[in-house]
Amino acid sequence: MKRKTLTPIALLTLCAGTIHAIEPLKEDVGYTQRFAQRVMASGDTNGDGKFEKAENAELWEKNKKYDRNKDGAIDAEEIGRYSLKYVTGTGRQLHNVLFKRVDGEGVYLDFYFPEVDDSNKKPVVVYTHGGGWAAGSKQGAGNASFDKVHGALLKQGFCVVSVGYRLVKKEQGTAMRDCVIDSKDAVRFISAHKDELGIDPMRIYTFGDSAGGHLAQMLLFAPPESLPGDPELAKYAYKTVAGVSWYGPCDFENEQLFNHDDRANFRDRFGARILTSDSTPEDKPALYREMSPVNYLTQESPPLLMIQGDKDTTIPVKHAYRMQKKAEELKAPVEIMIVKNAGHNWRSVDAPIDPSRNEIIDRTVRFFVDHQ
Repeated sequence: MKRKTLTPIALLTLCAGTIHAIEPLKEDVGYTQRFAQRVMASGDTNGDGKFEKAENAELWEKNKKYDRNKDGAIDAEEIGRYSLKYVTGTGRQLHNVLFKRVDGEGVYLDFYFPEVDDSNKKPVVVYTHGGGWAAGSKQGAGNASFDKVHGALLKQGFCVVSVGYRLVKKEQGTAMRDCVIDSKDAVRFISAHKDELGIDPMRIYTFGDSAGGHLAQMLLFAPPESLPGDPELAKYAYKTVAGVSWYGPCDFENEQLFNHDDRANFRDRFGARILTSDSTPEDKPALYREMSPVNYLTQESPPLLMIQGDKDTTIPVKHAYRMQKKAEELKAPVEIMIVKNAGHNWRSVDAPIDPSRNEIIDRTVRFFVDHQ
């Protein structure tokens, strides 16, 4: 029997899933309702239409804010009525924009236009949220300090895009690599819609905190064509200009960088989020190397500002010094800012943090403005 020859398109389909058109640039009006359904599907384990703490205590802590009547139970209607948090600003906004589908599940972003929108070549700051790659959401862009940073950037003429990405879930086969791929696909998506958005995809800036700080570094340093995801988005180019990482890790290969007090019985905390369910021990070095932003740093890399707390036990300050050392060897444009008495999320430890939170915010905004 003559063997059938597959065309390049057929081969691509087998490798990457069904080929489809790029998603249109529009808000998904059913986003909140589907979000409510996802929460209930995970939390309402007994199927009575209500999600109570006893059913899933960890998930309850993340979602108890939806219990508007304080009766100790959440239902889909309560979640659907909850107003999602967005960045404060007077410019136009696009919420819950579907930018790709993976195995039938949508991945979304929020887009914010500057207060004075008079250019069709606007720069874009891409925000990637924290949460250990396994929690959090794009709504984090509108919380507390992040809202202040983004609001100030909108006043300075930047667009802001807050990226949602698939979270690490072993049972679904998602790992840290997928978080990076989705973040890069979000940038490719806005590049594909550059004319409608009036943006310049050659002026992309990155910003994130904790796990999002890691993703911001990966977006900044890893070549745009690397880590492709959606095959239809892969053809769209972009260029990163500068980035800021708040307490984000830079190197997974050196596991001792996570050992904040150099204890003898230290165990790798985040490896399980890098490895997939079918990873072998032989795969580990390559995967750790691939997910370490420091390995992408070159003399030609865009400028990075790493801001780390000296009392951070989650992502120790060692990561800033590791990146600084590599940058000095390469003569690469990396600055570090060490915040005294600061734990993770700028929590004060033993004394007020120095510089202050407002000073950190001002330094972050100024770094982007200085690199326009």
